[in-house]
Amino acid sequence: MEQPQCEPSLSKKDRYEELYKNFSWKVPKHYNFGFDVVDQWAEDRTKLALISIDKTGERPRYHTFYDLSVQSNQFANVLRKLKINKGEPVLVILQSIPEWYISLIGMFKLGVIAIPGTVLLTTKDIEYRVNRSGACMIVTDLDHADRVEAIKGKCPTLRHIMLIDGKRDGWLNFTEELSNASRSLSQKDIGKTLATDPLLIYFTSGTTGHPKMVLHTHSYPLGHEVTARFAQGLTKCDLHWTVSETGWAKAAWGKLFGQMIVGAAIIQWETPGRFDPDGLLRMMEKYGVTTFCAPPTVYRMLIQMDLSKYALKLRHCMSAGEPMNPEVIRVWKKAFGLEIYDFYGQTETVCVLSNYPFMPIKYGSVGKPTPGHDVRIVDDEGHELKPNEVGNICLYIGDVRPPGLFKEYWKDEDLMKRVFRGKYYYTGDQGYKDDDGYFWFVGRDDDVIKSSGYRIGPFEVESALIEHPAVAECAVVGAPDPEGVRGIVVKAFVVLVKGYRPSETLTKELQEYVKKTTAPYKYPRIIEYMDELPKTISGKILRRELRTKA
Repeated sequence: MEQPQCEPSLSKKDRYEELYKNFSWKVPKHYNFGFDVVDQWAEDRTKLALISIDKTGERPRYHTFYDLSVQSNQFANVLRKLKINKGEPVLVILQSIPEWYISLIGMFKLGVIAIPGTVLLTTKDIEYRVNRSGACMIVTDLDHADRVEAIKGKCPTLRHIMLIDGKRDGWLNFTEELSNASRSLSQKDIGKTLATDPLLIYFTSGTTGHPKMVLHTHSYPLGHEVTARFAQGLTKCDLHWTVSETGWAKAAWGKLFGQMIVGAAIIQWETPGRFDPDGLLRMMEKYGVTTFCAPPTVYRMLIQMDLSKYALKLRHCMSAGEPMNPEVIRVWKKAFGLEIYDFYGQTETVCVLSNYPFMPIKYGSVGKPTPGHDVRIVDDEGHELKPNEVGNICLYIGDVRPPGLFKEYWKDEDLMKRVFRGKYYYTGDQGYKDDDGYFWFVGRDDDVIKSSGYRIGPFEVESALIEHPAVAECAVVGAPDPEGVRGIVVKAFVVLVKGYRPSETLTKELQEYVKKTTAPYKYPRIIEYMDELPKTISGKILRRELRTKA
């Protein structure tokens, strides 16, 4: 394996055009992240892979690549003993703890299909995922045991259930099973995995309906090398923290594949209950985190703190998941002297658009295409649009399919036909490209507001509102015009900063503020104040639920 240096892959001015033009994918016929990445790094038995902090923040567990290599071998051998075969799905519902890595990497080595599930899954959610995927096993903890017990009789494919932190009748015990398993695993004995073999399934967060099954192949980690090297700028010398729950694709983006490929150490915190912004900043300071990635929701909570109290060692900060509001970036930069580099992708892809440290940031833009990805703005018929025209954000698939692009929505041929048209993958997002080649996210297809002949993206109105000192969080949707004149108007749901109270005066102030900050026709004609916004269990705002309130 190539040994990356401590100099980020993209750190010098004007290297982007050259690198983007000359980049090409090299996907071997056979590939396995467990053997080809984890085991390769494990040849240096001292190379740190993972720091896992417990709920108190006081008892970290350190794992080298060698530790993960050996323990994942043991878990793979446990699966072999249980006669769980290549291509069978296993659902994993675990917090941010080492056992999540050990079990997943063991599955990858064996060719078992991993299904990471959020710890917030309900009994109904678990039943749906097991029966939809045909999962044969669940690996979880005592916190979720009762939920699994409640559905196991309703899931005919479910053969095994395993606890990682305790004993219970009818359950396998993770620690006991590993202690009795061999530490050795020969790829010659179990057979190689093709790069095109199924690797894992992510259930989407379901912002527009029932969760879909996004199937990635063993080539998927290779796509995330671009995420780590270029969008995140990681090296083997970094200690990287991505704020993400293990049940979402963001964990694959920032806590697993690309980071381990480049040899960066990963840090994670088994956070208890509600998000603790002060605790997060203290842990980053204590352990010397150098690179950091979090969704905008987290940054918005962090900037509510007195940031001058924390002596961080950060050199690079990123955000993804939803567009980053420019005001948040400005506050963060004032505190730490660091920009927040926004990037873009989906559960179905790796990072396909990004801002880079050597290029000027246009606040609100998601940057330019990452190497190996041809991103275009096209209309519904597949015709490429001119600069500054809003259309579909699409990934062009030429002769070489990018390895980070998902293989299929498993068991959903109709949806596949809707998103793969001609040589394009339609992301379902709307945006435009400006004259300088920067891309701008406007909104999901269903979220774009059409009012009085204008197309208004909720993000641009939200970005204006969030700049006002009274606004902690907001979401914008289209609502029927109460006057019956315009058909649809812009409505904002606003969560206020502590100390502010709803009033007619504040509403008018916010409306005037948006008029001055953005185009006058985009201002919210209706403002409703809320204590909190409805969100998916992955933290994304549920605008479809807000539309029902409009």
